[in-house]
Amino acid sequence: MFGREVLPFNEGWLFKKAENFPKELNDRWESVRIPHTWNAEDMQTKKNDFYAGEAFYKKSFTPDDHWTGKRVFLRFEGVASVAEVYLNGSLAGKHQGGYSAFAIEITSLLKFGQTNELSVKVSNEARPDVIPINHTLFGVYGGMYRPVELIVTEKVNIAVTDYASPGVYIRQQKVDKEKADISLKIKLENKNAEAVAVRIITTIYEANGAVKTRRIMPATVLPQGRQTFVQNMTLKKPHLWQGLEDPYLYKTAIQIESKGTVIDEIVQILGVRHFELKAGEGMFLNSKKTPMYGVCRHQEWWQYGSALSNEQHDADLEIIREIGATTIRLAHYQQAERMYSQCDSMGFIVWAEIPFVNRVSTQEAANAKQQLTELIRQNYNHPSIYVWGLHNEVYSPSDYTIALTTELNDLAKSEDPDRYTVSVNGHSAVNQTVNLNADIQGINRYYGWYDGKIEDLNQWITGMETDYSGYKIMLAEYGAEANIDQQEENPGDRGRFFSQFYPETFSTKFHEIQWGILSKQSYLLASYIWNTFDFATPVNTQGGVEARNMKGLVTFDRKVKKDAFYWYKANWSKEPVLYLTQRRMTERSTDSTSVTVYSNIGTPTLVVNGEEIKQFIQGTTDVQYIFPHIQLKEGDNRIETTALHQGKQLKDAVLWQYIPKNRSEEKPAPVRENKTEHIGL
Repeated sequence: MFGREVLPFNEGWLFKKAENFPKELNDRWESVRIPHTWNAEDMQTKKNDFYAGEAFYKKSFTPDDHWTGKRVFLRFEGVASVAEVYLNGSLAGKHQGGYSAFAIEITSLLKFGQTNELSVKVSNEARPDVIPINHTLFGVYGGMYRPVELIVTEKVNIAVTDYASPGVYIRQQKVDKEKADISLKIKLENKNAEAVAVRIITTIYEANGAVKTRRIMPATVLPQGRQTFVQNMTLKKPHLWQGLEDPYLYKTAIQIESKGTVIDEIVQILGVRHFELKAGEGMFLNSKKTPMYGVCRHQEWWQYGSALSNEQHDADLEIIREIGATTIRLAHYQQAERMYSQCDSMGFIVWAEIPFVNRVSTQEAANAKQQLTELIRQNYNHPSIYVWGLHNEVYSPSDYTIALTTELNDLAKSEDPDRYTVSVNGHSAVNQTVNLNADIQGINRYYGWYDGKIEDLNQWITGMETDYSGYKIMLAEYGAEANIDQQEENPGDRGRFFSQFYPETFSTKFHEIQWGILSKQSYLLASYIWNTFDFATPVNTQGGVEARNMKGLVTFDRKVKKDAFYWYKANWSKEPVLYLTQRRMTERSTDSTSVTVYSNIGTPTLVVNGEEIKQFIQGTTDVQYIFPHIQLKEGDNRIETTALHQGKQLKDAVLWQYIPKNRSEEKPAPVRENKTEHIGL
């Protein structure tokens, strides 16, 4: 960028766990590259056996000579959970909160012509004054687990330390196909001894590089304080950002020019759009009704923790795109900048939130406000975001929680008057006082898993529509655990939450029934599956696996897409799907069974041991075909399904082995994986 250098600062770091930096400074350091976490394994493998405490990073560097007379900053995209930054033994800055970026100016502490020593003290120990205040719902992986940048600017610059935001805020109003009113708020600083005359040049470019519009504004930047300048522009006949259908992005370049030279520049994307949620109807994006097929996403991977590469973030989004989701709840915290920018360019509609979850300490108010401010300012310009999340399942003490969430809502509206706010509870009714302080009420319901039967979801929705007509309500989470190494032929209609037996077949049935209900209702504005991927819960053991939550539609290592994944893909995606379920329920103890095929390309043909089966029952949606009373023979049974799509035959097949009960042991059937054939898919 003109007048500004943004340099990756991720190489050459040394790391060690320690409780006292001065005493243990010079021994047993490990060379690491950022992103890095020290919990990549211990937080994922054994209950309550992980390191949560202090650790240290250090790095030596020599400032370039041409930095002399300029301003120098460090920007950390994510350090969990609290950080202290020292340069040459002096404190440069502190930060509390593991999921938002922070920026620190180090200009006055630099020693030019010498080697400089940078050190960062980090701790992920749970604290009552930093959200999340525990490791219960998910683990806070310790470390500098997102990239670090070194930023060099002139003395007059667009603000770097405004909560680590871009320093530019692009607001859009009165958006339609004819025009859009665009307002830019630009924050400038001047560290010279005198005022400086500049020109603020804002250019909006089409995707092909052509200039859409430009505005030039003279300004005088005083040497005292941070100053805000506003530019108003109108885009005529804008190309609208239409979600997955057409995620069109403009590029906005904001340049600061002095004496004919550009001394600073920030480039931001612009997706012109308008979100409107209508109670009882749904989401309208640019006045067009848009389905809200929702999933939730945790940012961690098996054996990597939260220290992910751009390629891993992208891989997660490709899986989410494959399933056909249109909206993502990025839970329960601010996620990597890569995620938000990719959601912009791919067209996902995003719910962004802070980690005010699970418990209340009464000491977290200041930090919750800080993290909400960071979330909004750092992500204000992302067109994909439609709502700011204030809290998830926080209750007692109610007076404190009500007051704090009211303040959070007011803060969100002050920072961003144009987006919605949402708070979430886990109760079955809307009248929870801690949850009535936002535009939208999210409710987490797990009928058939934690309580009741799977089908109870229908009665709940009907009752809500009767009792709370006109409310903006979303099903913020629903789901059931699925251990792919546990299977059961007839799983029933209630989960095994209090056991250690979480058969995948139950989860499949759960989702078949509940999406069948959700697909036919219009009261809920959106629904979000918990979760896209299995993830770590380091203080719990579930489904016979320590430190694991298996509600994901995809396994922790991203290697297996469970049956329920293909259920949603068949219902949501425009891609052709032909899929046989229970492909891991390979060893059967009953000779009469049903076979289920998911097909979104019409009625499939089913062949069992060479014989075509013609009788079927339509399932909970029109993509589910259930072939009942299939008679298995003793030994191996080959089940095949085919269907024609655009003149091409698609095929899937599984192999089941029937062993009569009197010859099999009375225990859960072992799993023999059927590899997905999907010929033609």
